[in-house]
Amino acid sequence: MRINKPSVCLTSGPDGLGDIVEDGEEPDQLLSTTDSEHGQKLQASAQDPGVHFIWGLSDVNAVIGASAELTCKLSREDCEGAWFRDGKKISDDANFKTWKDGVIHTLVITKCEEEHSGKYRFEADGRKTEAMVNVKGLTINLFVAEDLEAFTKPVTIKVGHSAVFKVAFVGHHPIKIHWYREEEELQEDANLKIERASSHSRLLLIRCQRKDTGEIKIKLKNEDGFTESFSQLIVLDKPTCPLGPAEVIESSPICIEFKWRPPKDDGGSPVTNYILERQQVGRNTWKKLGEVPGVPCYRDTDVEHGRKYCYRIRAVTAEGVSELLETDDMQAAFPGPPAPPKITDAYDDCINLEWVAPKKTGGSRIVGYILEKRKKGSNLWSVVNPSEKKYSVKDVVSGLEYEFRVAAVNLSGPGESSYSSEFVCARDPKMPPGRVIGLKVTETSYTHFALTWTKPEEREGIRDEAKGYFVEIRNAESSEWSRCNSTPMITTSYSVKGLRSMNLYWVRVIAVNDGGESAPEELPNFVMSMPLPVRPKFTNQKMKSFIVVRAGNSVRITVNFEASPRPDIMWMKDNVPVAKRVTVSNCDGSSQLLIPSSERSDSGIYSILVKNLVGQETFSTEVRVTDDPKPPGPVELEENVPGTVTVVWEPSPDEKRDDRLHYTVSKLDSTKHTWSTVADRLFNNRFTVCNIMQGREYHFRVYAKNDMGISAPSESPTWGREKKRGSLKNCDLQCAPTFIVPLKLHTAPKGYECYMSCAVTGNPKPRITWYRNNISLNTNTNYYISNTCGVCSMLILQVGPKDMGEFVITAENALGRAQSSTVLCIRGELFLKVTALSKL
Repeated sequence: MRINKPSVCLTSGPDGLGDIVEDGEEPDQLLSTTDSEHGQKLQASAQDPGVHFIWGLSDVNAVIGASAELTCKLSREDCEGAWFRDGKKISDDANFKTWKDGVIHTLVITKCEEEHSGKYRFEADGRKTEAMVNVKGLTINLFVAEDLEAFTKPVTIKVGHSAVFKVAFVGHHPIKIHWYREEEELQEDANLKIERASSHSRLLLIRCQRKDTGEIKIKLKNEDGFTESFSQLIVLDKPTCPLGPAEVIESSPICIEFKWRPPKDDGGSPVTNYILERQQVGRNTWKKLGEVPGVPCYRDTDVEHGRKYCYRIRAVTAEGVSELLETDDMQAAFPGPPAPPKITDAYDDCINLEWVAPKKTGGSRIVGYILEKRKKGSNLWSVVNPSEKKYSVKDVVSGLEYEFRVAAVNLSGPGESSYSSEFVCARDPKMPPGRVIGLKVTETSYTHFALTWTKPEEREGIRDEAKGYFVEIRNAESSEWSRCNSTPMITTSYSVKGLRSMNLYWVRVIAVNDGGESAPEELPNFVMSMPLPVRPKFTNQKMKSFIVVRAGNSVRITVNFEASPRPDIMWMKDNVPVAKRVTVSNCDGSSQLLIPSSERSDSGIYSILVKNLVGQETFSTEVRVTDDPKPPGPVELEENVPGTVTVVWEPSPDEKRDDRLHYTVSKLDSTKHTWSTVADRLFNNRFTVCNIMQGREYHFRVYAKNDMGISAPSESPTWGREKKRGSLKNCDLQCAPTFIVPLKLHTAPKGYECYMSCAVTGNPKPRITWYRNNISLNTNTNYYISNTCGVCSMLILQVGPKDMGEFVITAENALGRAQSSTVLCIRGELFLKVTALSKL
């Protein structure tokens, strides 16, 4: 075996430079591709090229014991050359023969051995060419001829028996052996055994079934190639049952002839006969009709007219009898109904009809038809006897309407009548109507539009009256018209539904009558499926322009609007499109912005832009995401002026992030046991307290406040005269809660603010709870509740009827509980007497 590869020739020029020449490449071609700096030298050598190779050596793959040949061709005959193997010169001996035939030089290895593998080179006049010789053992697996002939013969066995396939082979090891059946590789199991040896292989198939029939293949493969051989396995079995359903060829009063299909699988043997049995429907016994030759049809002449029969059929082969096929009931039947008669022409004195023969002939040929007609409004059918499948009925009265039906007749008699035809009027053909008048669109929406038009005019002898109308539409991107109504309508208005929003449609209307269709009347412009244009307008009654949300809670802004056509909606935060984590949901007439879990960085001004072809509208809401502020830093006290103290504190960490954060300063005098607020809504970090008395001690607290709440206090050092460390321990300042200022009476107009406040004292600090009608309000976001140094307040932004009722505030600590209550009434709604009660 030889594998040709492009060889490489090495050439040496006069200047000693080595060049590479591919097979068939001339030195002139080489000169054109060299470096520019050697151009002149190469051009000089091109004028006298000397000897070069027309074609060089090619790689050779050889088999041990066979011969191998290497050849090359020079450009001149008067040049001698030399052969080399692995750098050593080759001389003629028992293994190598060299000769020259003109310009062709040949090296022959007479009997190859593995040691002859290597690189061979031929040199002539400073040029050389090289190639590889690979010598291996037998590379292609071969089957032993005697076993191969026996293997390729088909193996035929009966079902349940075993089959054996064996074949011997020779080849270079290792050899992989694969067995296949119908191109599917076989694996060993309980019914399949494979024997693999170095020189042969055997396949054993145990208890074969009919499904095992097929092609058997063995494939041998080693590292150098593969070979394969084929055989055939035939497993004989009894046939499967004949295939139904049986088809009736002829059914008449004297015979029934029918046919069936042969078995799908004959079991490997041809069908010789069929065994038939017959049963008359209504009886329990089966009558043997005997065996018929292997043709799958039968003609039963021993039948009675009107009786139904059923047949059993079995196939017979050399391997046995199949299961039975039982047919449907058969009888000498009447034909089925033809299709309804079709009206071809109608005139004052005749009506022309035609029809199609019935699909079911009843098993015998059709010998004729019975045609009947009936006047509209009558129950009496009159018979007309046609001779063919078309007929001209002349017994008609001009102006009256008729319907027709037809029945087929075979050898058994007349069959069932067809459905009635459409009513047709006996009159001369009419002229088609004219175009409709005043076609226009009266209403549009995203899914439909409404049309109206006027009935076309009549002109005697030219245009007759219209009896109905068809509406057709066409998408602007399509060239095909589609009819909206399947039957003509008599009204002069129509609503086209099921349109795609914002699509463009062409519309036309066609008038029809018995004479045909009119020319279509088409709108001059297309219709867009959208409502009449409406400029965007917000419909929310109360849209909030400022929202405060605690960090971590969700932010939800819903905006309702009206606009047509459907507008484009854009949400922005601080004039920049909102981030991806913000969810925007749009639907007809509404848009919602949702931030599932808000962060302080979500604070800003959110704007919605609603824009369509008519105009645009925008709305903005300021959203402030905040939390209870962190307390201020350390507090220091300074005395710049006698009788005053300047309180200085470090800012709260939240001051830079919240421009609405401010501070409150409280004071505790040693002569009193309650804290009092000395300054509120401070936006700087220092405050000077006046009226500081000598000989007293003072304590100060600084709180940070924002829209969400108040922070924990930052305590100041003690200011004033020093006291013994243990003096405060002996003084018990604890007391139960007491309302020193109770709730006052409140009457508020509807829609206005209402501010309730009271003052409570107690040590430890009591827990404050507000109630309305015995329901806690502390977690209700509609009420703004605060507690600053015992001053408890509640703000209702817009008073409404739902806010009427009794309001109670309770203060509770470990030493007791106190409460204060009042009743709020709304001016203009209902006058209620307001009472205030303070209880301990």
